[in-house]
Amino acid sequence: MAYWLFKSEPGAWSWDDQVKAGTAEWDGVRNYQADNNMKAMKVGDRGFFYHSVNAREIVGVVEIVREHYPDPTDAKGRFGMVDVKALMPVKSPVTLADIKAEPALSGMALVRQSRLSVCPVADDEWALLCKMAGIEA
Repeated sequence: MAYWLFKSEPGAWSWDDQVKAGTAEWDGVRNYQADNNMKAMKVGDRGFFYHSVNAREIVGVVEIVREHYPDPTDAKGRFGMVDVKALMPVKSPVTLADIKAEPALSGMALVRQSRLSVCPVADDEWALLCKMAGIEA
């Protein structure tokens, strides 16, 4: 199993929206590296749901339920999307400040490539972030 982090602006698509939908498309990605990350996802992989912009915190966990396929919102047909299912909220949101304050997370893609909307999370990073969030890894 691989782990990921999905960033979303809460005003556009929030954790509450994801929970209400249950399963939803992760569409609208227009960055080749983020799209390549989604191409690497497999059914059963897990990801953190991260509120970007003002909140800047991990608020939930999702699971990949459909692998990469064409994104119909991309008129040029260059990018794809995956479907994710809401699994659980975190008990304690993990802020970007919390992540940056933890030396073991200094190499995390979220820290190194702050503008990347979909990024990988290493196994050891996942375990530590789950601990910080008060959930089972």
